[in-house]
Amino acid sequence: MIRLENVHKSFGNNEVLKGINLHVREGEKVVIIGPSGSGKSTLVRLMNGLEEPTSGKVYIHTHELTKKNRAFVNRIHSAMVFQQFNLYPHMTVLDNLILGPAKLKKVNKSEAMETALHYLEKVGLEDKAGAYPQNLSGGQQQRIAIARALTMKNRVILFDEPTSALDPEMVQEVLDVIINLSHEKNFTMVIVTHEMGFARQAADRVLFVDGGQILEEGTPEHFFENPENERTKAFLSKIIR
Repeated sequence: MIRLENVHKSFGNNEVLKGINLHVREGEKVVIIGPSGSGKSTLVRLMNGLEEPTSGKVYIHTHELTKKNRAFVNRIHSAMVFQQFNLYPHMTVLDNLILGPAKLKKVNKSEAMETALHYLEKVGLEDKAGAYPQNLSGGQQQRIAIARALTMKNRVILFDEPTSALDPEMVQEVLDVIINLSHEKNFTMVIVTHEMGFARQAADRVLFVDGGQILEEGTPEHFFENPENERTKAFLSKIIR
């Protein structure tokens, strides 16, 4: 579903990604962890066409992302949930959710509303359809952002540290929503996170990224119980008490 071939990404003289090769299978749930500044967010932004590789190729489904087609391809195949919620403050929750399907996919309003209400129920916020974002907690806003991504009915959902902007007591409510989604086979998910317990629960495969490279990958059981790379071992020893 997602494929990266020898992808390099530089910002000026700073090479952030150094020859990434990665294949995410359809329906797979991949969690990316690593220290701050390791290239995790850049990696997932490349998958959504928000960044362009300096060299190498990125494919979504069977389509190579290029300057000309990446907006269209990602509109059809992927949706992204960001660190910040990026909800329109002057619009109700329901209006935030129907905007994308109506504008980008030309879905009629009644169908878009039905879909929006379905996914609001899925994230446990069906009673907030008429509310405005500023009247919701951070956790509720991020759950709304997840519902908004789902309304696009895309097969790939990308998450860039979806709990990093939340107060600690709100983190679990968002993680629970993503864990529930991870059990659904029709979604391919790539999630950048610092939440190790969540990675154990939600991932089919865990990647450890540091210095712009994938240093280790494996099932959660392998990754957390028997890591092979010394840098991975050192990282986990500091994160997991």
